[in-house]
Amino acid sequence: MSKTPKLLLVDDEPGVRESVQAYLEDSEEFDVEVASNANEAWEFLQKNTPELVISDIMMPQVDGYQFLQKLRNDARFQAIPVVFLTARGMTSDRIEGYNAGCDAYLSKPFDPDELEAIVKNLLERRRVSVNANSESAKLEEIAQEIKEIKQQLGQQQTFTTTPSPIKIDLTPREQSVLDLVAEGLMNKEIASRLDTSVRNVEKYVSRLFSKTGTNSRTELVRFALKHGLTK
Repeated sequence: MSKTPKLLLVDDEPGVRESVQAYLEDSEEFDVEVASNANEAWEFLQKNTPELVISDIMMPQVDGYQFLQKLRNDARFQAIPVVFLTARGMTSDRIEGYNAGCDAYLSKPFDPDELEAIVKNLLERRRVSVNANSESAKLEEIAQEIKEIKQQLGQQQTFTTTPSPIKIDLTPREQSVLDLVAEGLMNKEIASRLDTSVRNVEKYVSRLFSKTGTNSRTELVRFALKHGLTK
């Protein structure tokens, strides 16, 4: 079960805090923490990192623009989506909000259904972005491992004249998948390249593990390079 997204609502009006928190939590899709001003919100952030912030602009001491700037200047919170709620609904105010780095801007009074839709949309966009970055980092890690394996094998071939050939019967599709794995491609990319499903690619990779006696992509590539099954 996926965890409930935690939101931080910052507003100096008790009525707004209570009504927005109640509405969003009634859906049982969000866990909403509240703060009555930016300073209180900043203290909360030192101990908890929400997935999204909803903030008023017109607040005493530190206004929403200053609070947002502080968020964007801190590497820990730069990627957190921020929704502005404000009684100032002029076009110039909205432009100022977007220029400050907010992700959405709702003028009071607002429709809570619209706020909920905006929150869901921003959370989904963030989830997709995080997954893409994670997959990219994993791909880079695998590519680096493959590069190191090739370098190690190249050094070994300098000192040996006895190749270690091995005969493993691979189907043309298995060979294609193996070659792409050796390039550092992930299953989704291989599926796209070969015009097949990710599930089929997973099946071929599993067969390659079985035929080569390996348990991971890195071991598979090391084995394939060592025994001349791919270049």
